[in-house]
Amino acid sequence: MNISFDSLQLSSPFYTESHHQWRAQLRKYVDKEITPFIDDWEEAGEVPLDLWPKAAEIGLLQIGYPEAYGGVSEGIDIFHTIVTSEELARCGATGISSSLTIHGIGLPPVANYGSDAMKEEVVTAVLAGEKRISLGITEPGAGSDVANISTTAKREGDHYIVNGSKTFISGGTRADWLTTAVRTGDEGLGGISLLLIPMDAEGVSRTKLDKKQGWWCSDTATIYFDNVKVPVENIIGEENQGFLPIVHNFNHERMGIISLSLAAAKVCMEEAAEWAVERKTFGKPLSKHQVIRHKFAEMLKRINATQAYMDMCAWQIQNNCLKIEDISMAKVQATETMEFCAREAMQIMGGISYMRGCKTERIYREVRVMAIGGGSEEIMRDLTSRQLGL
Repeated sequence: MNISFDSLQLSSPFYTESHHQWRAQLRKYVDKEITPFIDDWEEAGEVPLDLWPKAAEIGLLQIGYPEAYGGVSEGIDIFHTIVTSEELARCGATGISSSLTIHGIGLPPVANYGSDAMKEEVVTAVLAGEKRISLGITEPGAGSDVANISTTAKREGDHYIVNGSKTFISGGTRADWLTTAVRTGDEGLGGISLLLIPMDAEGVSRTKLDKKQGWWCSDTATIYFDNVKVPVENIIGEENQGFLPIVHNFNHERMGIISLSLAAAKVCMEEAAEWAVERKTFGKPLSKHQVIRHKFAEMLKRINATQAYMDMCAWQIQNNCLKIEDISMAKVQATETMEFCAREAMQIMGGISYMRGCKTERIYREVRVMAIGGGSEEIMRDLTSRQLGL
């Protein structure tokens, strides 16, 4: 049985030598700086702060961002970001991406809609690994239902006064800035703005959420705003026009979840295959039992189908013809494939897969956050049905 992470990479016309070179470079970094320590970081509930400057040294943080602010954009496309997600997930902990690359959802609104001064200050520092930024959308009473956020930002002179809270914020306990959805106008989508809030501002407080099922190494927080004064120039884009950059961001967040979920499924299959070859039952390797071989065949079918769907969605994004129903259903398919492969891998490995230190054990716990984050499976199906006119 010859099953490895690389052998599970479906041949695709979208990946060029540039993507393969980036994969090789990033793999060396992950194998040296992340994989040997991930179990300890999971138990500690955080990753060391020096991981960000190290990531910046190889271009991991900068990929896809403007070169004027220290980014790497020439010759870079969305398939480079997919490769990034896949290689980070090879360590067997998808939470590392939620921590180390959380700027992937917090920084794009600033880079795409922020003022020049804001970009110079924020984008440059984040890409250098010196500062961190997160995204604040979800509230105790509003998650994917962005139209009903209640955190307010009322203008008083040359400042906004912010009151409210955000919760389940990945990277929230260590963020220097929060790209925050606030209500500056009337009810509904037309009253929403994006505001860059410094996390050291007076009136900002945070509570660490550390009793999580998965993503232990990714810090998560509830953030409170009590009459926080934020300069008017910290508005990202136009006032009451925050919904468009939020939606634009959602699509990239979902692509990240798709690629992470698919990579996690491959990790489970690879780990189960290694075990099945070595483990002997009833006088022969576990891999020689037909019921086990069929499990691997079914995992491969779902992995290949998911990668083909993911690659087509990425191509759509790159060519500005993305269908919302496609990325919505691709996310559902990816998280379901991750869940299926994690379950089947655990069935193949048996008791050892129930112990910490087994990649599949961790991935099985991480399924639910992937299926909920970025828009739950139920919301993705409802969004798709509406796109179909139903």
